[in-house]
Amino acid sequence: MNSVFPHGACALPDWGVMRAQGPDAASFLHSQLTQDVTGLAMNEARLAGYCSAKGRLLATFVVWREAADDYLLACSADVLPAALKRLRMFVLRAKCTLSDLSAERPLWGLVGDAAAGGGVPWRREATLLRLPDAERQARALWLGPAAPDGPALPLAAWQWLEVHSAVPRIVAATSEQFVPQMVNLEVVGGVNFQKGCYPGQEVVARSQYRGSIKRRAFVFGSTAAAQPGQEIYAAGDEQPAGMVVNAASYDGRHALLAEVKLAAMSAALRLGSSDGVALTSRTLPYPLPTAAE
Repeated sequence: MNSVFPHGACALPDWGVMRAQGPDAASFLHSQLTQDVTGLAMNEARLAGYCSAKGRLLATFVVWREAADDYLLACSADVLPAALKRLRMFVLRAKCTLSDLSAERPLWGLVGDAAAGGGVPWRREATLLRLPDAERQARALWLGPAAPDGPALPLAAWQWLEVHSAVPRIVAATSEQFVPQMVNLEVVGGVNFQKGCYPGQEVVARSQYRGSIKRRAFVFGSTAAAQPGQEIYAAGDEQPAGMVVNAASYDGRHALLAEVKLAAMSAALRLGSSDGVALTSRTLPYPLPTAAE
């Protein structure tokens, strides 16, 4: 890895943007997502999950308030059409219009000084959305349409930092695979346990309060490229022990965020099969709660 990580901006073709607009936009999103949307201030962004009735994540969103009755939601481009279609099914009589804004307002990833201008994580300043740092690098999302000023950043570098932030992003290959706690979504602020009902809320709450969290997400290094949805195995065991959530390759190295059974973390973990490429555990950028917590 280069000793000096590159700073700059890159287009994010694997991200998309959804708009929810109307007098009932906030209350509708509040009833559908794992996050408190009605209390969202104009100068902040929040992470949220969108779950099935079984509590499995269909998508993850970065949500912010563009105007009084206008909310934007950034997510993986490959899950946006299905999530948009499903959300529209539940609008019913709510005064809320949902649309795909991706072509009109493309997203850019910023790393370095330009990203740091957004202040602390999950703050919004105009079109700049500050994200948690990764590998000691400031990160932010920039909402187009024009490219931000500054040097070009390789997309692979942005994806590398995304993996090392350990903030999960659900993609098509992992949709409906994880309860939020399995990918640490509540640890990174993506679940509000006081906000009331939403699809899958009972499953998510039960996992939280009955001590049934037996899988978590961890960052690993690898000598081969990984793909979201790829299974993780303990050496010598033919039953999968986990699944890749997000993955990146940059500067000749490979990294992945993977959901793994806690009971398997003491074993030698392999990518793709029980005799596949060995995985090396990396340090998470945040602590995981203990069973007592």
